[in-house]
Amino acid sequence: MVTGATSLSLVRDELFATIEQAEQSLEQFIVERENGSLLQQAVESLQQVRGTLNLIELTGAELLAQEVLDQATDIPAGAGEERDSQLAALANALYVLRRYLENVDAHRQEMPELLLPAINDLRQAANQPALPESFFFSVRLDQARVPAAANLPETGAQDLLARRLRQMYQVGLLGFIREQNPQASLKLMGRALGRLDSLYAIDPRARLCWIGAAAVEAVLDGQLLPRKARKQLFSRIDRELKQLLANELYEAPRNLQKELLYLVALADSQGPRASELRSVFGMTALPFTDHLLEEEYQRLAGPGQAVMRSLSSAIREELASVKDVLDLIERGTAQVESFGSLHALLGKLAKTLGMVGQTSAANALHAQLPVVAGWSEQSPAAPESLHKLADAVLYVESMVADLERGERRENRQAAAQAMTESESFAQHQLTEARIVVIDEAQAGLAMAKRAITAYLESNGDKLHLANVPLTLQAVRGGLWFLGQERAAVLVGACGDFIQKDMIEAPQMPSEQLLETLADALTSLEYYLEGGGVLRPDAQPSVLDLAAESVRALGLSVAA
Repeated sequence: MVTGATSLSLVRDELFATIEQAEQSLEQFIVERENGSLLQQAVESLQQVRGTLNLIELTGAELLAQEVLDQATDIPAGAGEERDSQLAALANALYVLRRYLENVDAHRQEMPELLLPAINDLRQAANQPALPESFFFSVRLDQARVPAAANLPETGAQDLLARRLRQMYQVGLLGFIREQNPQASLKLMGRALGRLDSLYAIDPRARLCWIGAAAVEAVLDGQLLPRKARKQLFSRIDRELKQLLANELYEAPRNLQKELLYLVALADSQGPRASELRSVFGMTALPFTDHLLEEEYQRLAGPGQAVMRSLSSAIREELASVKDVLDLIERGTAQVESFGSLHALLGKLAKTLGMVGQTSAANALHAQLPVVAGWSEQSPAAPESLHKLADAVLYVESMVADLERGERRENRQAAAQAMTESESFAQHQLTEARIVVIDEAQAGLAMAKRAITAYLESNGDKLHLANVPLTLQAVRGGLWFLGQERAAVLVGACGDFIQKDMIEAPQMPSEQLLETLADALTSLEYYLEGGGVLRPDAQPSVLDLAAESVRALGLSVAA
Protein backbone atom coordinates (compact mmCIF):
# COMPACT_ATOMS: atom_id res chain seq x y z
CA MET A 1 0.00 0.00 0.00
CA VAL A 2 1.32 3.47 -0.92
CA THR A 3 1.27 5.76 2.11
CA GLY A 4 2.56 9.12 3.30
CA ALA A 5 3.15 12.11 1.07
CA THR A 6 2.82 10.03 -2.11
CA SER A 7 -0.76 8.99 -1.31
CA LEU A 8 -2.01 12.40 -0.20
CA SER A 9 -3.10 13.22 -3.74
CA LEU A 10 -5.54 10.31 -3.65
CA VAL A 11 -7.56 11.85 -0.81
CA ARG A 12 -6.58 15.49 -1.29
CA ASP A 13 -9.89 17.02 -2.38
CA GLU A 14 -12.02 15.26 0.22
CA LEU A 15 -9.48 15.90 2.99
CA PHE A 16 -9.19 19.64 2.29
CA ALA A 17 -12.98 19.95 2.01
CA THR A 18 -13.37 18.30 5.43
CA ILE A 19 -10.73 20.57 7.00
CA GLU A 20 -12.57 23.57 5.54
CA GLN A 21 -15.84 22.32 7.06
CA ALA A 22 -14.14 21.98 10.46
CA GLU A 23 -12.72 25.52 10.18
CA GLN A 24 -16.09 27.01 9.23
CA SER A 25 -17.94 25.22 12.03
CA LEU A 26 -15.34 26.28 14.57
CA GLU A 27 -15.39 29.92 13.39
CA GLN A 28 -19.18 30.00 13.66
CA PHE A 29 -19.05 28.44 17.13
CA ILE A 30 -16.60 31.11 18.31
CA VAL A 31 -19.29 33.67 17.42
CA GLU A 32 -22.27 31.58 18.62
CA ARG A 33 -20.94 29.94 21.78
CA GLU A 34 -24.31 28.54 22.86
CA ASN A 35 -24.77 26.57 19.62
CA GLY A 36 -23.35 23.20 20.65
CA SER A 37 -24.30 21.63 17.30
CA LEU A 38 -21.67 23.78 15.55
CA LEU A 39 -18.99 22.44 17.87
CA GLN A 40 -20.25 18.90 17.32
CA GLN A 41 -20.03 19.38 13.54
CA ALA A 42 -16.43 20.58 13.95
CA VAL A 43 -15.59 17.54 16.10
CA GLU A 44 -17.12 15.13 13.54
CA SER A 45 -15.15 16.76 10.71
CA LEU A 46 -11.97 16.53 12.79
CA GLN A 47 -12.58 12.83 13.43
CA GLN A 48 -12.75 12.30 9.67
CA VAL A 49 -9.55 14.32 9.13
CA ARG A 50 -7.71 12.37 11.82
CA GLY A 51 -8.90 9.04 10.40
CA THR A 52 -7.84 9.95 6.86
CA LEU A 53 -4.38 11.06 7.99
CA ASN A 54 -4.02 7.86 9.99
CA LEU A 55 -4.96 5.84 6.91
CA ILE A 56 -2.30 7.43 4.70
CA GLU A 57 0.23 7.46 7.59
CA LEU A 58 1.12 11.15 7.68
CA THR A 59 2.40 10.87 11.25
CA GLY A 60 3.04 14.52 12.12
CA ALA A 61 -0.19 15.75 10.56
CA GLU A 62 -2.16 12.99 12.30
CA LEU A 63 -0.65 13.99 15.66
CA LEU A 64 -1.68 17.63 15.14
CA ALA A 65 -5.18 16.56 14.07
CA GLN A 66 -5.44 14.34 17.17
CA GLU A 67 -4.40 17.27 19.41
CA VAL A 68 -6.97 19.51 17.73
CA LEU A 69 -9.66 16.84 18.15
CA ASP A 70 -8.80 16.33 21.84
CA GLN A 71 -8.94 20.06 22.53
CA ALA A 72 -12.18 20.58 20.59
CA THR A 73 -13.82 17.68 22.45
CA ASP A 74 -12.78 19.28 25.75
CA ILE A 75 -14.55 22.59 25.03
CA PRO A 76 -18.16 22.77 26.29
CA ALA A 77 -21.07 24.54 24.63
CA GLY A 78 -21.44 28.05 26.03
CA ALA A 79 -17.67 28.35 26.63
CA GLY A 80 -16.79 31.76 28.06
CA GLU A 81 -13.78 34.07 27.75
CA GLU A 82 -11.62 31.65 29.73
CA ARG A 83 -11.60 29.43 26.62
CA ASP A 84 -10.60 32.18 24.17
CA SER A 85 -6.91 31.25 24.08
CA GLN A 86 -7.78 27.60 23.52
CA LEU A 87 -10.19 28.43 20.69
CA ALA A 88 -7.60 30.73 19.10
CA ALA A 89 -5.00 27.96 19.28
CA LEU A 90 -7.48 25.56 17.66
CA ALA A 91 -8.19 27.95 14.77
CA ASN A 92 -4.46 28.56 14.27
CA ALA A 93 -3.69 24.83 14.38
CA LEU A 94 -6.26 24.07 11.67
CA TYR A 95 -4.80 26.85 9.52
CA VAL A 96 -1.27 25.46 9.97
CA LEU A 97 -2.47 21.90 9.27
CA ARG A 98 -4.06 22.96 5.98
CA ARG A 99 -0.96 24.94 4.93
CA TYR A 100 1.30 22.02 5.86
CA LEU A 101 -0.75 19.52 3.84
CA GLU A 102 -0.72 21.90 0.87
CA ASN A 103 3.09 21.98 1.04
CA VAL A 104 3.32 18.20 1.36
CA ASP A 105 1.00 17.80 -1.63
CA ALA A 106 3.04 20.27 -3.70
CA HIS A 107 6.55 19.04 -2.80
CA ARG A 108 5.95 15.39 -1.82
CA GLN A 109 8.11 15.88 1.25
CA GLU A 110 7.13 15.39 4.88
CA MET A 111 8.66 17.51 7.64
CA PRO A 112 6.62 16.80 10.80
CA GLU A 113 8.98 18.98 12.90
CA LEU A 114 7.22 21.99 11.35
CA LEU A 115 4.04 21.10 13.23
CA LEU A 116 5.56 21.06 16.72
CA PRO A 117 5.02 24.82 17.38
CA ALA A 118 1.29 24.54 16.58
CA ILE A 119 1.01 21.35 18.64
CA ASN A 120 2.74 22.96 21.59
CA ASP A 121 0.61 26.10 21.34
CA LEU A 122 -2.42 23.86 21.70
CA ARG A 123 -0.91 21.99 24.63
CA GLN A 124 0.08 25.22 26.34
CA ALA A 125 -3.47 26.58 25.98
CA ALA A 126 -4.72 23.41 27.67
CA ASN A 127 -2.01 23.55 30.40
CA GLN A 128 -0.30 20.43 29.11
CA PRO A 129 3.49 19.94 28.89
CA ALA A 130 5.08 20.78 25.53
CA LEU A 131 6.51 18.08 23.29
CA PRO A 132 10.32 18.26 22.96
CA GLU A 133 12.10 19.35 19.78
CA SER A 134 13.43 15.80 19.42
CA PHE A 135 9.94 14.23 19.42
CA PHE A 136 10.28 12.96 15.83
CA PHE A 137 14.02 12.20 16.19
CA SER A 138 15.28 8.66 16.75
CA VAL A 139 18.67 7.56 18.11
CA ARG A 140 20.12 4.63 20.08
CA LEU A 141 21.08 5.95 23.50
CA ASP A 142 22.90 2.88 24.83
CA GLN A 143 26.10 3.44 22.86
CA ALA A 144 29.22 3.34 25.01
CA ARG A 145 32.03 5.86 24.76
CA VAL A 146 35.66 4.82 24.57
CA PRO A 147 36.97 5.83 28.02
CA ALA A 148 39.63 8.53 28.02
CA ALA A 149 42.66 8.72 30.26
CA ALA A 150 42.29 11.05 33.23
CA ASN A 151 44.69 13.03 35.37
CA LEU A 152 42.46 13.63 38.35
CA PRO A 153 43.30 15.97 41.23
CA GLU A 154 42.70 14.91 44.83
CA THR A 155 39.07 14.53 45.85
CA GLY A 156 38.87 17.84 47.73
CA ALA A 157 40.52 19.75 44.90
CA GLN A 158 38.32 17.94 42.37
CA ASP A 159 35.14 19.02 44.17
CA LEU A 160 36.36 22.60 44.41
CA LEU A 161 37.27 22.68 40.72
CA ALA A 162 33.94 21.10 39.74
CA ARG A 163 32.01 23.77 41.65
CA ARG A 164 34.03 26.52 39.98
CA LEU A 165 33.37 24.99 36.55
CA ARG A 166 29.65 24.80 37.30
CA GLN A 167 29.77 28.49 38.22
CA MET A 168 31.50 29.15 34.87
CA TYR A 169 28.68 27.30 33.12
CA GLN A 170 26.08 29.34 35.03
CA VAL A 171 27.68 32.63 34.02
CA GLY A 172 27.63 31.61 30.35
CA LEU A 173 24.08 30.25 30.69
CA LEU A 174 22.83 33.55 32.10
CA GLY A 175 24.29 35.41 29.11
CA PHE A 176 22.77 32.87 26.70
CA ILE A 177 19.32 33.15 28.28
CA ARG A 178 19.46 36.95 28.16
CA GLU A 179 20.91 36.79 24.62
CA GLN A 180 23.81 39.03 25.65
CA ASN A 181 26.29 37.96 22.97
CA PRO A 182 25.10 34.33 22.80
CA GLN A 183 28.25 33.25 20.92
CA ALA A 184 30.56 34.30 23.76
CA SER A 185 28.16 32.78 26.30
CA LEU A 186 28.13 29.44 24.48
CA LYS A 187 31.93 29.39 24.36
CA LEU A 188 32.05 29.77 28.13
CA MET A 189 29.39 27.07 28.63
CA GLY A 190 31.26 24.75 26.27
CA ARG A 191 34.56 25.27 28.06
CA ALA A 192 32.95 24.54 31.44
CA LEU A 193 31.33 21.30 30.22
CA GLY A 194 34.48 20.26 28.37
CA ARG A 195 36.59 20.76 31.50
CA LEU A 196 34.06 18.81 33.57
CA ASP A 197 34.18 16.04 30.96
CA SER A 198 37.96 15.87 31.35
CA LEU A 199 37.65 16.03 35.13
CA TYR A 200 35.32 13.01 35.24
CA ALA A 201 36.80 11.24 32.21
CA ILE A 202 36.70 7.70 33.66
CA ASP A 203 33.58 8.31 35.72
CA PRO A 204 30.03 7.58 34.39
CA ARG A 205 29.15 11.13 35.50
CA ALA A 206 31.18 12.43 32.56
CA ARG A 207 28.53 11.26 30.07
CA LEU A 208 26.26 14.29 30.58
CA CYS A 209 29.23 16.67 30.33
CA TRP A 210 30.48 14.90 27.18
CA ILE A 211 27.15 15.06 25.38
CA GLY A 212 26.38 18.53 26.72
CA ALA A 213 29.73 19.93 25.55
CA ALA A 214 29.12 18.51 22.07
CA ALA A 215 25.62 20.02 21.99
CA VAL A 216 26.97 23.46 22.94
CA GLU A 217 29.64 23.11 20.25
CA ALA A 218 26.93 22.19 17.73
CA VAL A 219 24.72 25.16 18.68
CA LEU A 220 27.73 27.45 18.33
CA ASP A 221 29.05 26.02 15.04
CA GLY A 222 25.62 25.58 13.46
CA GLN A 223 24.40 28.98 14.67
CA LEU A 224 21.23 27.39 15.98
CA LEU A 225 18.58 29.87 17.06
CA PRO A 226 18.30 30.63 20.80
CA ARG A 227 14.76 29.28 21.12
CA LYS A 228 12.98 29.22 24.46
CA ALA A 229 13.04 25.41 24.48
CA ARG A 230 16.83 25.42 24.08
CA LYS A 231 17.32 27.92 26.86
CA GLN A 232 15.21 25.65 29.06
CA LEU A 233 17.25 22.63 27.95
CA PHE A 234 20.59 24.20 28.89
CA SER A 235 19.06 25.45 32.15
CA ARG A 236 18.12 21.86 32.88
CA ILE A 237 21.76 20.85 32.41
CA ASP A 238 22.70 23.26 35.22
CA ARG A 239 20.17 21.62 37.53
CA GLU A 240 21.53 18.21 36.58
CA LEU A 241 25.09 19.39 37.29
CA LYS A 242 24.01 20.17 40.84
CA GLN A 243 22.90 16.54 41.27
CA LEU A 244 25.98 15.26 39.44
CA LEU A 245 28.35 17.04 41.85
CA ALA A 246 26.49 15.67 44.86
CA ASN A 247 26.04 12.06 43.72
CA GLU A 248 28.87 9.78 42.59
CA LEU A 249 26.31 7.33 41.15
CA TYR A 250 24.60 9.98 39.01
CA GLU A 251 23.30 8.95 35.57
CA ALA A 252 22.08 11.42 32.97
CA PRO A 253 18.32 11.14 32.16
CA ARG A 254 17.74 9.47 28.81
CA ASN A 255 15.30 12.11 27.55
CA LEU A 256 17.88 14.81 28.27
CA GLN A 257 20.54 12.89 26.35
CA LYS A 258 18.17 12.54 23.39
CA GLU A 259 17.40 16.27 23.33
CA LEU A 260 21.10 17.15 23.32
CA LEU A 261 21.88 14.59 20.61
CA TYR A 262 19.11 16.07 18.46
CA LEU A 263 20.88 19.45 18.54
CA VAL A 264 24.11 17.76 17.43
CA ALA A 265 22.29 16.06 14.54
CA LEU A 266 20.45 19.27 13.61
CA ALA A 267 23.60 21.41 13.45
CA ASP A 268 25.71 18.88 11.51
CA SER A 269 28.74 20.49 13.17
CA GLN A 270 32.23 19.44 12.08
CA GLY A 271 33.68 20.23 15.52
CA PRO A 272 35.71 17.49 17.27
CA ARG A 273 33.19 16.77 20.02
CA ALA A 274 30.14 16.74 17.75
CA SER A 275 31.98 14.58 15.19
CA GLU A 276 32.88 12.09 17.92
CA LEU A 277 29.27 11.88 19.04
CA ARG A 278 27.96 11.37 15.52
CA SER A 279 30.44 8.53 15.08
CA VAL A 280 29.65 6.86 18.43
CA PHE A 281 25.87 7.13 18.05
CA GLY A 282 25.79 6.53 14.28
CA MET A 283 23.95 9.78 13.57
CA THR A 284 23.59 11.15 10.06
CA ALA A 285 22.77 14.72 9.08
CA LEU A 286 19.07 15.62 9.16
CA PRO A 287 17.40 16.57 5.85
CA PHE A 288 16.86 20.13 7.07
CA THR A 289 18.67 22.86 8.97
CA ASP A 290 17.51 24.97 11.88
CA HIS A 291 17.24 28.05 9.69
CA LEU A 292 15.26 26.17 7.05
CA LEU A 293 12.84 25.07 9.77
CA GLU A 294 12.49 28.68 10.93
CA GLU A 295 11.76 29.89 7.39
CA GLU A 296 9.14 27.18 6.92
CA TYR A 297 7.61 27.96 10.33
CA GLN A 298 7.11 31.53 9.17
CA ARG A 299 5.61 30.44 5.85
CA LEU A 300 3.12 28.17 7.59
CA ALA A 301 2.17 30.55 10.38
CA GLY A 302 1.93 33.76 8.36
CA PRO A 303 4.03 36.91 8.02
CA GLY A 304 7.67 36.76 9.11
CA GLN A 305 8.83 38.14 12.43
CA ALA A 306 12.12 39.65 11.18
CA VAL A 307 10.59 42.74 9.55
CA MET A 308 12.52 45.22 11.68
CA ARG A 309 15.83 43.49 11.02
CA SER A 310 15.21 43.50 7.27
CA LEU A 311 14.15 47.14 7.43
CA SER A 312 17.30 48.18 9.28
CA SER A 313 19.39 46.32 6.70
CA ALA A 314 17.66 48.24 3.88
CA ILE A 315 18.21 51.54 5.69
CA ARG A 316 21.91 50.75 6.07
CA GLU A 317 22.15 50.14 2.32
CA GLU A 318 20.53 53.54 1.67
CA LEU A 319 22.96 55.15 4.11
CA ALA A 320 25.87 53.55 2.26
CA SER A 321 24.57 55.10 -0.98
CA VAL A 322 24.31 58.52 0.71
CA LYS A 323 27.90 58.25 1.94
CA ASP A 324 29.11 57.28 -1.54
CA VAL A 325 27.47 60.39 -3.07
CA LEU A 326 28.87 62.58 -0.29
CA ASP A 327 32.32 61.23 -1.00
CA LEU A 328 31.99 62.15 -4.69
CA ILE A 329 30.75 65.66 -3.84
CA GLU A 330 33.62 66.23 -1.41
CA ARG A 331 36.16 65.20 -4.07
CA GLY A 332 34.49 67.43 -6.65
CA THR A 333 33.81 64.51 -9.00
CA ALA A 334 30.00 64.33 -8.59
CA GLN A 335 27.80 64.26 -11.70
CA VAL A 336 24.87 66.64 -12.25
CA GLU A 337 22.35 63.97 -11.30
CA SER A 338 24.20 63.16 -8.04
CA PHE A 339 22.80 66.24 -6.28
CA GLY A 340 19.19 65.37 -7.11
CA SER A 341 19.83 61.75 -6.19
CA LEU A 342 21.26 62.76 -2.79
CA HIS A 343 18.23 64.96 -2.03
CA ALA A 344 15.83 62.16 -3.00
CA LEU A 345 17.73 59.57 -0.90
CA LEU A 346 17.71 61.80 2.18
CA GLY A 347 13.98 62.53 1.78
CA LYS A 348 13.17 58.84 1.42
CA LEU A 349 15.30 57.91 4.44
CA ALA A 350 13.76 60.64 6.59
CA LYS A 351 10.26 59.40 5.74
CA THR A 352 11.15 55.76 6.46
CA LEU A 353 12.79 56.61 9.77
CA GLY A 354 9.75 58.61 10.82
CA MET A 355 7.47 55.67 10.04
CA VAL A 356 9.41 53.32 12.33
CA GLY A 357 9.51 55.73 15.26
CA GLN A 358 13.04 57.09 14.76
CA THR A 359 11.80 60.66 15.06
CA SER A 360 15.06 62.33 16.08
CA ALA A 361 16.98 60.63 13.24
CA ALA A 362 14.27 61.62 10.75
CA ASN A 363 14.38 65.23 11.98
CA ALA A 364 18.15 65.29 11.62
CA LEU A 365 17.82 64.43 7.91
CA HIS A 366 14.83 66.73 7.37
CA ALA A 367 16.93 69.64 8.64
CA GLN A 368 19.51 68.97 5.92
CA LEU A 369 17.06 68.81 3.00
CA PRO A 370 16.83 72.59 2.34
CA VAL A 371 20.63 72.87 2.41
CA VAL A 372 21.14 69.95 0.02
CA ALA A 373 18.45 71.33 -2.32
CA GLY A 374 20.69 74.34 -2.97
CA TRP A 375 23.73 72.27 -4.00
CA SER A 376 24.70 71.93 -7.66
CA GLU A 377 27.74 71.91 -9.89
CA GLN A 378 27.49 75.69 -10.17
CA SER A 379 26.87 76.12 -6.42
CA PRO A 380 29.06 73.50 -4.69
CA ALA A 381 28.57 72.50 -1.06
CA ALA A 382 30.53 74.48 1.50
CA PRO A 383 32.90 72.30 3.61
CA GLU A 384 31.02 73.26 6.78
CA SER A 385 27.69 72.14 5.26
CA LEU A 386 29.22 68.86 4.09
CA HIS A 387 30.54 68.18 7.57
CA LYS A 388 27.15 68.90 9.13
CA LEU A 389 25.46 66.48 6.75
CA ALA A 390 28.14 63.84 7.41
CA ASP A 391 27.56 64.24 11.16
CA ALA A 392 23.81 63.84 10.63
CA VAL A 393 24.35 60.66 8.58
CA LEU A 394 26.62 59.19 11.27
CA TYR A 395 24.03 60.07 13.90
CA VAL A 396 21.34 58.28 11.89
CA GLU A 397 23.68 55.32 11.49
CA SER A 398 24.07 55.08 15.27
CA MET A 399 20.29 55.17 15.77
CA VAL A 400 19.78 52.45 13.15
CA ALA A 401 22.42 50.34 14.90
CA ASP A 402 20.25 50.55 18.03
CA LEU A 403 17.23 49.52 15.95
CA GLU A 404 19.07 46.49 14.56
CA ARG A 405 20.31 45.45 18.00
CA GLY A 406 16.65 45.23 18.98
CA GLU A 407 16.64 47.75 21.81
CA ARG A 408 13.14 48.41 23.10
CA ARG A 409 11.40 51.27 21.35
CA GLU A 410 10.58 53.15 24.50
CA ASN A 411 14.22 53.00 25.57
CA ARG A 412 15.34 54.44 22.23
CA GLN A 413 12.78 57.23 22.44
CA ALA A 414 13.75 58.07 26.02
CA ALA A 415 17.42 58.20 25.06
CA ALA A 416 16.64 60.43 22.07
CA GLN A 417 14.67 62.81 24.27
CA ALA A 418 17.35 62.87 26.96
CA MET A 419 20.23 63.76 24.58
CA THR A 420 20.63 66.35 21.89
CA GLU A 421 21.77 65.30 18.43
CA SER A 422 25.35 66.41 19.10
CA GLU A 423 25.43 64.64 22.47
CA SER A 424 24.07 61.44 20.92
CA PHE A 425 26.64 61.58 18.14
CA ALA A 426 29.46 62.21 20.64
CA GLN A 427 28.22 59.27 22.71
CA HIS A 428 28.22 57.11 19.59
CA GLN A 429 31.82 58.13 18.79
CA LEU A 430 32.94 57.35 22.34
CA THR A 431 31.25 53.95 22.19
CA GLU A 432 32.96 53.20 18.87
CA ALA A 433 36.35 54.16 20.35
CA ARG A 434 35.77 51.90 23.35
CA ILE A 435 34.81 49.04 21.02
CA VAL A 436 38.15 49.44 19.19
CA VAL A 437 40.04 49.16 22.50
CA ILE A 438 37.94 46.15 23.51
CA ASP A 439 38.64 44.45 20.15
CA GLU A 440 42.38 44.92 20.70
CA ALA A 441 42.10 43.53 24.23
CA GLN A 442 40.16 40.49 22.97
CA ALA A 443 42.81 39.87 20.32
CA GLY A 444 45.53 40.04 22.99
CA LEU A 445 43.79 37.51 25.23
CA ALA A 446 43.13 35.18 22.28
CA MET A 447 46.81 35.38 21.29
CA ALA A 448 47.86 34.54 24.86
CA LYS A 449 45.59 31.47 24.90
CA ARG A 450 46.99 30.25 21.57
CA ALA A 451 50.55 30.73 22.83
CA ILE A 452 49.81 28.73 25.99
CA THR A 453 48.30 25.92 23.89
CA ALA A 454 51.42 25.88 21.67
CA TYR A 455 53.64 25.91 24.79
CA LEU A 456 51.78 22.90 26.18
CA GLU A 457 51.83 20.97 22.89
CA SER A 458 55.58 21.58 22.47
CA ASN A 459 56.32 20.22 25.97
CA GLY A 460 57.31 23.58 27.39
CA ASP A 461 59.05 25.47 24.57
CA LYS A 462 59.27 28.93 26.15
CA LEU A 463 59.74 30.68 22.81
CA HIS A 464 55.98 30.43 22.35
CA LEU A 465 55.52 32.63 25.42
CA ALA A 466 58.11 35.29 24.61
CA ASN A 467 55.62 38.05 23.72
CA VAL A 468 52.75 37.02 25.99
CA PRO A 469 53.57 39.03 29.16
CA LEU A 470 54.10 42.20 27.08
CA THR A 471 50.82 41.61 25.21
CA LEU A 472 48.91 41.10 28.46
CA GLN A 473 50.41 44.28 29.89
CA ALA A 474 49.08 46.11 26.83
CA VAL A 475 45.66 44.57 27.45
CA ARG A 476 45.95 45.62 31.09
CA GLY A 477 46.66 49.21 30.02
CA GLY A 478 43.65 49.22 27.68
CA LEU A 479 41.39 48.06 30.49
CA TRP A 480 42.72 50.78 32.78
CA PHE A 481 41.90 53.28 30.04
CA LEU A 482 38.34 51.94 29.95
CA GLY A 483 38.03 52.32 33.72
CA GLN A 484 38.04 48.55 34.25
CA GLU A 485 40.56 48.48 37.10
CA ARG A 486 39.57 45.09 38.49
CA ALA A 487 39.72 43.37 35.10
CA ALA A 488 43.08 45.06 34.50
CA VAL A 489 44.47 43.70 37.79
CA LEU A 490 43.35 40.16 36.89
CA VAL A 491 44.92 40.34 33.42
CA GLY A 492 48.13 41.66 35.00
CA ALA A 493 48.12 38.75 37.48
CA CYS A 494 47.86 36.27 34.59
CA GLY A 495 50.79 37.99 32.91
CA ASP A 496 52.83 37.79 36.13
CA PHE A 497 52.10 34.05 36.44
CA ILE A 498 53.23 33.43 32.86
CA GLN A 499 56.43 35.42 33.42
CA LYS A 500 57.43 33.92 36.78
CA ASP A 501 55.94 30.41 36.75
CA MET A 502 56.34 29.55 33.07
CA ILE A 503 59.07 31.63 31.43
CA GLU A 504 61.45 32.03 34.38
CA ALA A 505 60.67 28.72 36.12
CA PRO A 506 62.91 25.72 35.39
CA GLN A 507 59.95 23.32 34.98
CA MET A 508 56.54 23.45 33.36
CA PRO A 509 53.56 24.00 35.69
CA SER A 510 51.17 21.07 36.05
CA GLU A 511 48.50 20.56 33.42
CA GLN A 512 45.85 21.43 36.02
CA LEU A 513 47.50 24.83 36.64
CA LEU A 514 47.70 25.52 32.91
CA GLU A 515 44.01 24.67 32.52
CA THR A 516 43.21 26.96 35.47
CA LEU A 517 45.17 29.77 33.78
CA ALA A 518 43.17 29.14 30.60
CA ASP A 519 39.97 29.29 32.69
CA ALA A 520 40.98 32.73 33.98
CA LEU A 521 41.79 34.02 30.50
CA THR A 522 38.55 32.52 29.11
CA SER A 523 36.50 34.27 31.81
CA LEU A 524 38.20 37.59 31.04
CA GLU A 525 37.69 37.02 27.32
CA TYR A 526 34.01 36.38 27.95
CA TYR A 527 33.81 39.55 30.05
CA LEU A 528 34.99 41.47 27.00
CA GLU A 529 33.00 39.55 24.37
CA GLY A 530 29.82 39.43 26.45
CA GLY A 531 29.61 43.19 26.83
CA GLY A 532 30.82 43.39 30.41
CA VAL A 533 32.96 46.45 29.65
CA LEU A 534 30.19 48.42 27.95
CA ARG A 535 27.51 47.19 30.38
CA PRO A 536 29.29 46.22 33.64
CA ASP A 537 26.00 45.54 35.45
CA ALA A 538 25.14 42.86 32.87
CA GLN A 539 28.09 40.64 33.90
CA PRO A 540 28.25 40.86 37.69
CA SER A 541 29.90 37.51 38.42
CA VAL A 542 32.30 36.96 35.50
CA LEU A 543 35.15 38.80 37.19
CA ASP A 544 34.45 36.88 40.41
CA LEU A 545 34.90 33.71 38.38
CA ALA A 546 38.17 34.97 36.88
CA ALA A 547 39.38 36.01 40.33
CA GLU A 548 38.71 32.51 41.70
CA SER A 549 40.79 31.01 38.90
CA VAL A 550 43.61 33.48 39.55
CA ARG A 551 43.56 32.63 43.26
CA ALA A 552 43.65 28.92 42.32
CA LEU A 553 46.97 29.74 40.59
CA GLY A 554 48.33 30.77 43.99
CA LEU A 555 48.14 34.51 43.33
CA SER A 556 46.62 37.03 45.71
CA VAL A 557 43.95 39.33 44.28
CA ALA A 558 41.33 41.48 45.94
CA ALA A 559 37.82 40.06 46.25
